[in-house]
Amino acid sequence: MRVLAALAFAAPATTLAADAVPVPGLMEGLLQTTLGLALVLALIWGAAWAIRRVSPLAGRPNSLLKSVATLAVGQRERVVVVEVGEQWLVLGVTANAISALATLPRGTLPEAPKTPTFAGLLARAQGRKPGP
Repeated sequence: MRVLAALAFAAPATTLAADAVPVPGLMEGLLQTTLGLALVLALIWGAAWAIRRVSPLAGRPNSLLKSVATLAVGQRERVVVVEVGEQWLVLGVTANAISALATLPRGTLPEAPKTPTFAGLLARAQGRKPGP
């Protein structure tokens, strides 16, 4: 009698398991996640492309102001040379202010002195002739 009662209770459990919705496998979940990520990245790329394309500054290569040179003199301080028409303005730029340091006639930048390479310095320190 007990065996029949146990079978009676076990039968509905097996029918419930057969009616249950199958759980998607690991590969389907991974594929769905990868496709979702690819879609989001494509949307970000498309938005960035559209912003660059529509940006009001995108088509202005002949701007009135042109940055000629920049030199960092601190963590947030720098000296900037800006070309405005036929003049160069030397500006001191900090986190809080911009100060005009000098005004120069438009010219060309002098060539930067050639800095020696590490290999050349090492060869000189070892007393050898530096190679090319």
